[in-house]
Amino acid sequence: MKATLNQRRAGVLLHITSLPSRDLGRDAYQFVDFLREAGASVWQVLPLGITHEDGSPYQSLSAHAGNPALISSHSLVADGWLDAEEHCDTCSNHSELHRACLLSKAFTGFKARASETEKADFLHFCETNHFWLDDFALFMVLRQKFNRKSWNDWADDFKNRNLAALNDVRFFLKTPLETVKFEQYIFFKQSTALKTYANEQGVLLFGDLPIFVSYDSADVWANRKVFKLTPEGDMSVVAGVPPDYFSETGQRWGNPHYDWDYLQSTNFTWWLQRMKTQVALFDIVRIDHFRGLEAAWEIPAEKPNAIKGTWVKAAGEALLTAIYAEFSNLKLIAEDLGVITPEVNALRTQFNLPGMKIMQFAFSGEADNPYLPENHEENSVVYTGTHDNDTIVGWVQKLTPEERTLVCKTLAIAKDADIATALMKCVLASVARLAILPMQDILELDSSNRMNTPGTIEGNWQWHFQWKQLSDERLSRLSRWIKRSNR
Repeated sequence: MKATLNQRRAGVLLHITSLPSRDLGRDAYQFVDFLREAGASVWQVLPLGITHEDGSPYQSLSAHAGNPALISSHSLVADGWLDAEEHCDTCSNHSELHRACLLSKAFTGFKARASETEKADFLHFCETNHFWLDDFALFMVLRQKFNRKSWNDWADDFKNRNLAALNDVRFFLKTPLETVKFEQYIFFKQSTALKTYANEQGVLLFGDLPIFVSYDSADVWANRKVFKLTPEGDMSVVAGVPPDYFSETGQRWGNPHYDWDYLQSTNFTWWLQRMKTQVALFDIVRIDHFRGLEAAWEIPAEKPNAIKGTWVKAAGEALLTAIYAEFSNLKLIAEDLGVITPEVNALRTQFNLPGMKIMQFAFSGEADNPYLPENHEENSVVYTGTHDNDTIVGWVQKLTPEERTLVCKTLAIAKDADIATALMKCVLASVARLAILPMQDILELDSSNRMNTPGTIEGNWQWHFQWKQLSDERLSRLSRWIKRSNR
């Protein structure tokens, strides 16, 4: 198995929604330029799917579809499909409605002004992505019809995909269906254009694949056999993780579990199609909660937390074999944090997948702590922290005097040293071939700027930066650190 990481690289973790404009437009291209100037060659983002009301990119309405909220309206104007002065007077105070109105106007402009080549390109996109796009468009139109209720609360004919009922939707709601498909066409057009530009500047795009999908999604509605559901379509068990560093009661994610016997009987077609979409968007893909490919924590659906669950084996080896047979040059990263067994490590090493090292987890006082710098491996990705961690400045501020002493002793720095800076330098100096710094750490921001606090639903996924925060001094400092670390 070819190595995913074949040279030393540095990268930055920043979700698209954390850009000043929060979309795939000019700020995204400027961020690529920043990475190039700093000497970083990897840009890691979070999942790009359509979120639910909680805003979590790890719970989306589709495993394939991109979030229309990330579409740049400036690019639509540049394409000539949206007039610069166009706006929506009736919904200007409601951003989601305003965005939907703009995209609807852009589709009208596209149909009126797009060249024959562009129209053919749209049709080609619809044809090559029909394996998910048709059902997704139906799902989104029906979801709107039923006031955004979960699909299992729809009228029975639509919940159970009655053919005649769906054909009626296809006939009577043709324009809304085409509009949904157009939104996806634009999202993928802008995403792949950004990827092309990034690659031209020597920057790889690093995506994130949640191992599970949301129950309220086009995937579960259209592919019930893929998941462990009751005959009525309800979940009998839900996904999560047992009590760990993040939570004493574990995490009850609420996602449906896979029916691995069914998936294996179909040669993992659903998974291979899912991976095909990721390959179109990214150069590197992280499998979030990789240990779920060896065994996953199944929680009875009626339980309120994750304490009373059980580990159930998965068909990870067969799945990864099928994935690499289909995508021989795929570059995967394994998120191997949390409860990791020898079996999980064996699965990861069998496919030569890099794991993850988190510096915030390194200071337990035990010599065999795998996150200690001296225990890092070349075939790994090292971070100060991930989107689920506190910022490094916030983490340092919360250290007790005893913990601070241990950290300084471990890093061989003075007690009054700048620990946050020392940790960032330590990450870049690691033997790990890929070192990632969250943008909040580069900007030296405190806990109020963290992206997510696991186990909570309020105030997450909202952080974004402004260019004025990225001073010339910070850019110069990062560039020096990366160059000195031979990345």
